[in-house]
Formats: sequence, C-alpha cells, structure tokens
Amino acid sequence: MIFKLPTTATAPFCPSAVNQTVAIPANAPLWRKLLLYAGPGLLVSVGYMDPGNWATAIEAGSRFGYALLFVAVFASLAGMLLQNLCSRLGIASGRDLAQLSRERYRPGVARGLWLLAELSIVATDLAEVLGAALAFHLLLGVSITTGVLLTAFDTLLVLVLQGANFRRLEAIVLALIATIGGCFFVELLLVKPHWPDVAAGLKPSWEVLSSQEPLYLAIGILGATVMPHNLYLHSSVVQTRVSDGSEQARRTAIRFARLDTLASLSLALLVNGSIIVLAAAAFHGSGHQDTVEIQDAYHLLDPLVGGTLASLLFGIALLASGQSSTFTGTIAGQVVMEGFLQAKIPCWQRRLITRALALLPALVGVLWLGERAVGSLLVLSQVVLSLQLPFALWPLIRFSSDRQLMGPFANGRLVAALAWALFALISLANLSLLYFWVS
Repeated sequence: MIFKLPTTATAPFCPSAVNQTVAIPANAPLWRKLLLYAGPGLLVSVGYMDPGNWATAIEAGSRFGYALLFVAVFASLAGMLLQNLCSRLGIASGRDLAQLSRERYRPGVARGLWLLAELSIVATDLAEVLGAALAFHLLLGVSITTGVLLTAFDTLLVLVLQGANFRRLEAIVLALIATIGGCFFVELLLVKPHWPDVAAGLKPSWEVLSSQEPLYLAIGILGATVMPHNLYLHSSVVQTRVSDGSEQARRTAIRFARLDTLASLSLALLVNGSIIVLAAAAFHGSGHQDTVEIQDAYHLLDPLVGGTLASLLFGIALLASGQSSTFTGTIAGQVVMEGFLQAKIPCWQRRLITRALALLPALVGVLWLGERAVGSLLVLSQVVLSLQLPFALWPLIRFSSDRQLMGPFANGRLVAALAWALFALISLANLSLLYFWVS
C-alpha cells in the first residue's frame, strides 16, 4: 500500500489541500509508519493548548488549588473519545463532518449548524487575539489595546506559509507544541509543587462542582479542551492518510489515527494539567488565591520562584500557543466553509475575515471593561464553546453510529453508549450553568 501525493494540489496550507496525501510504503517498518501517520492529531491537539485553556486553568488552579485537576483529566479523556470518532468518520466515509451535515440535514438546519460552527471559530480566535495581545504586552511592554491591534498582522504568517507542504505545517505546529511543553516543564521544576496534593486532585469530587463558580470554571475547561471546530477539523485532515479506499487500507488508517490521537492529546493533557498544577503551587499554595488573571500570573511568578526566567518562559509559551492555534483555526475555518457552503476562498482572506470578527469584540471588551478583564474574557470565550459543543456532538455521534454510512467501522454499542452519555452530561452541565445565571 502506498499513498501518492497528487500533483494538482492547490494552496497547500489550505484545507482544500487536505486532498494531499502522505506516501506510506507498504513494507515500511512500524516506526516509520507511526511517523508518517502522525500529524492530524498534533494539529487537533493545538486547540487543547490555546490561550483560553491557560485562562481557565490559571483561574482554576489559583482559586481552587488542585481540586479541579480531575476536570481537566475528564475533559481530555472525553476529547480522546470524540476525536477518535471524528477520525473514524472521516476515514470510513471519505467525507468530513461539515460535508455530511450539509448532505443529511435540511438546508435550514445545516445553515444553523454552520453559523454555530463559525461562532465557535470566532470565539476561539477571540481567545487567540487576547492571548497574543497579552503576550505582546508582557514581552514588549505595549498596552493590551496595542497588542490586540498587533495581532491583526498575523495574517502575514498565513501568506508566508500558504505555499508550504502540509507536512511542513505539521512540523511547525510540532515545534510550537514542543516550545510550550518545554516552557512548562522548566517552570514546574522552578515552582516545585507538592505531588501528593497533585495526586489527590485527580480524584473526582462532585461536591466541588455544586456551586456556580467552580461549575463555571469546569465548563470553561471543558469548552477549552473539546472545541466544536476541532471535531470538523479532525474529520477532514485525517483524510490525508487515506489511500485506495479498500476496507483493509481504511482499517489500517483508523488504527494508526487512533494512536496519533491518543499520543497527541495525552501531550495536551500534560500541558493543561501542568498549567493547573503551576497555578495551584505558585498562587493558591502561597496565599494568592485572588490571582486569577494571566497578567497577574506573569508578574507574581518572579518573587515566587526567585527569578525572571519563569516569567520569560511564560510569555514565550503564551505567544507560541496563540500562534499555533492561529494556524489550525484557519484550516478549521476553511473546512467548515467548504463543507457547509461548498465555498472556497484563499486562506489569507479566510484568516482576515475570522481575525476581523474576533478583533472587534476583543477591542470592545478591553476598552469597555479595562485591561484587567482579559482573563475574564478568555474564560467567557471558552464557556461559549462549551455551550455550542452539543450541536456538533449530535451529528458526530449519529453519523459515526450509522452502519449504512460507516459499514463495518460504525461505533459499537459500548462506544455509542459512552458517546451519548458524554453528550447528556455536557448538555446537563450547560443547562445547570444557564439555570445558575437566570436564577
């Protein structure tokens, strides 16, 4: 079996170029196959490490210590299940979630799902704008407002990378993820958390979620982890590893896609867990429970760890997370637009439109609420993602369980039951939060 790279691929950085495939010789050793199949999971895992995750994790750690660490673990495990459904759907059906939604739902329903998907992308990009603006503020000394305006120029990065091979994009994302992970590893060594307390935080405690504040943060962590647009993205990019369409080839691709997803999202879990542990050890454990803003976290790390190294690493990692999310957000936007509307525009135009839609609420929020509200705006953007998540989960679970569509690759009873239970749990958590808001 060998995957051939089409010679007519267009705009390699765009998802329309997901038609590119990766050559995988049938007689390649296992280690080489693992490397060649790796990539789609990395692109998806970036969404699990964006600035929105930082805000929710820092607030959770500083306010409640390690108590919400189990929520991050649960959210990541849920993400692994759902992203595996996405990869299975894309490989088995040969179409992504957006395309199937357009084909199988009435036009009005499909347009509604498209609008919700676009809203989730804008909410994600809002977090990226605020995170990058804060990074510029911390590293360059500019105001948050100026930092927001500077993020408008990241469209130039899309222009630079538009001619890049898809595997090169995956390599860039891997380098950014390695930067983020390396920064947090060094910071954890500096802060020196109490590991028995960390282990205790992994034990689920539903009593912690019985009041509004921790429930709000828990839903924010969930929305920051399992992002709706990632479900559309993964079902598309995973098809870069599909070959001749035979059952055996698809079975092999699904097996390696599962390994890629589990490995990539395990890495994301380590990063997100590290942020909560870092915030809990540096702030909650030292009497700074009120430290819930990212900018406060940056400044207070200096005296707590005895130097400026952690602060510098914190700013660099924040910038890296925002830029890596920008790359994948552009691809997700193209997937959603092409799948639902069958419309294609150049990547830089898609990036410009998304960034313009995110810049306006970011500027309004900062100017109206003040620069101190950046952390609150970041958390709110992640809660918005969680509220939209069920509308992406419903078609995903239905399609991936449809034996007429999926054939022998349809979800088994146990997987389907777990997926529907997860859907019910997320919907119930969202409804509970809405009840707290209106009561």
